[in-house]
Amino acid sequence: MLSPPSSTGPGGPGGPGQPGGYGYPHPGAQSAPPPGPAAPQRPATWTATIGPDREYFMAMMQRSGPEAAGLNLPAYSPEQQRTLTGNQVTIGRRRHSTGDTPDIDLSVPPEDPGVSHQHAVLVQQPDGSWAIVDQNSTNGTTVNGSEDPIQPFVPVQLQHGDRVHVGAWTTITIRRG
Repeated sequence: MLSPPSSTGPGGPGGPGQPGGYGYPHPGAQSAPPPGPAAPQRPATWTATIGPDREYFMAMMQRSGPEAAGLNLPAYSPEQQRTLTGNQVTIGRRRHSTGDTPDIDLSVPPEDPGVSHQHAVLVQQPDGSWAIVDQNSTNGTTVNGSEDPIQPFVPVQLQHGDRVHVGAWTTITIRRG
């Protein structure tokens, strides 16, 4: 003898072809709304905090020659904060003879005398992160307190919290926000 189709069998209540069975929605079930367009991904905002760094200055003085003997860390130099925008952000000192002004101008008082006019460039990477490129500066660019300057014209990938050191006392801290 054949048994009647189970109301709780493999297709769920109702069996094949019945509401609630074999892939059909159960009576009274609510269907999910169709997916809408994906929310646009906003690229992360990156900032640079620029200011004097006593630890970096002291390390520079130990490595420098007699020409650095007259340098003093500025008594007061408020930190500046910049949002990194565009494809590149130039770092250096204003050149008064031509009027060229870098995006991060370190010629404003207290001027860091160890910074070249065209010292370095922050370059945005395809994934939205940033890299630092030394522009063959006189005193070099270091990252995270390294004693060895980075190679000129070779991008160095930066991570959240990395510290870029230029000149005699300037540190630029890169943050992803």
